[in-house]
Amino acid sequence: MHKFKVGILTFSDGRKYIHDDLLATNWRYQERLARALEATGEIEVVAGREIIWTTKIAQAEAQRLAAEKVDLTIFNYAIWAFPHLTGMASRFAPGPFLLFCNLHPSEPGMVAMLSAAGMMDQLGATYTRIWGDIEDPPVRRRVMAYVRAAGALSQIKGQTYGLFGGRPLGMYTAVANQDDWLKRFGVDVEHVEQEDIVRYAAQVDAAKVERAFAWLEKHVGRIAYDGKALTPDKLKLQIRSYYAARQIAEEKQLDFVGFKAHGDLTDHFATMDIAEAFLNDPYDFDGPHEPIVAATEADMDGALTMQIMKHITRGETVLFADVRHYDAVDDVWYLANSGTHATFFAGRSKDPAVNLKRVTFFPEVSYYPAGGASVQHFAAPGEITLARLARKKGQYWLAIVPATFIEFPEEIARAKAATTTPEWPCAFARLHVTPDEFLSSYPCNHTHGVYGDWVQELLNVAHVLGIEAKVYK
Repeated sequence: MHKFKVGILTFSDGRKYIHDDLLATNWRYQERLARALEATGEIEVVAGREIIWTTKIAQAEAQRLAAEKVDLTIFNYAIWAFPHLTGMASRFAPGPFLLFCNLHPSEPGMVAMLSAAGMMDQLGATYTRIWGDIEDPPVRRRVMAYVRAAGALSQIKGQTYGLFGGRPLGMYTAVANQDDWLKRFGVDVEHVEQEDIVRYAAQVDAAKVERAFAWLEKHVGRIAYDGKALTPDKLKLQIRSYYAARQIAEEKQLDFVGFKAHGDLTDHFATMDIAEAFLNDPYDFDGPHEPIVAATEADMDGALTMQIMKHITRGETVLFADVRHYDAVDDVWYLANSGTHATFFAGRSKDPAVNLKRVTFFPEVSYYPAGGASVQHFAAPGEITLARLARKKGQYWLAIVPATFIEFPEEIARAKAATTTPEWPCAFARLHVTPDEFLSSYPCNHTHGVYGDWVQELLNVAHVLGIEAKVYK
């Protein structure tokens, strides 16, 4: 994953004699900010070459950041600075903007930030304000949360979603308006026939398939062949579907994808469970790779939510699941789906051997008569942030659900899973909200998640997009 590219412009007093007198102070604060951000390992800083004290310098420095294609711009205030300089820079520098200031009684950066912020409000600019010492961990955390959100939205701009098939199972929530996507997110949609998967799969090199098959037989904890729905040949066909999807994505320059599968591939070819799992995984049969977000049931807003979360976390694997059941006895939700649970979640490791020994390939259920392997496992425990972009009355909003994945002893986990669909992967999630509140307003049947606390990043995503957000907590 590319680092977030962040521009920094520092503003000064428009009176030359004061600007000159405090020039060293401004440089000191800018360099301190740049060092702290680069030390995170997530950011490439493009810092101003001049401290801005005239409108000509403001324009030139902002245009340079635009030429460098930064993802966002930090406006930095260490002393009193003329607000109109910020206004001029905001006309040329790439937004959104973060207004950052120190807190020091003899260096009125806070005064400058507040004055500039008032002007930005009048201009209708998208920005946020953060103040304090950049070397203070809570302050740096707030800055990074904004950088990740704004950077993720910048990085997905210009990407293409590959939509294999059409609307699945009558789900309106899985289909989005392409015009709105391009206007709001800068993302295009390329429609792809599912028949392409069948054609490309037939052309995959047989030796490559055999190597992948041997790798799975070596690492997967159990492959439950039944001689009917799941056979070695059927598993090899699913391997072919994975390679087919990879080749199509490469040829069509697709950045993330979704597969309808239901009724077409699931009836007449094979399920896409293997393909979806290993696309989302940080590895496959041939070694490590950057996760490629793949949504089951061609869920567009689901895939977009996952793609944003992937970029916020700089490449972490994102979950796709149905909200299947609430278990009141143990206060856990069962998150289960036939596809898209990457095997990463089985052991939470970048080493496939660690995860796959916890995985079982079961024969797919009878509702999918084409057969194939269902990739079954239980998600490893840990803090998780679930989320979902959704639409209400034509307007997007963002549901954010802090949660914890719970681990049960295997015999208990399997007994619980047996009450749903035991062949499917499952995560047991404990939410920080009552079942009534969650079920009364959560926007659809699908949810998406990544390990860790990413609530503030997602709130910033909503802020940058100008949409409402609800935290279920």
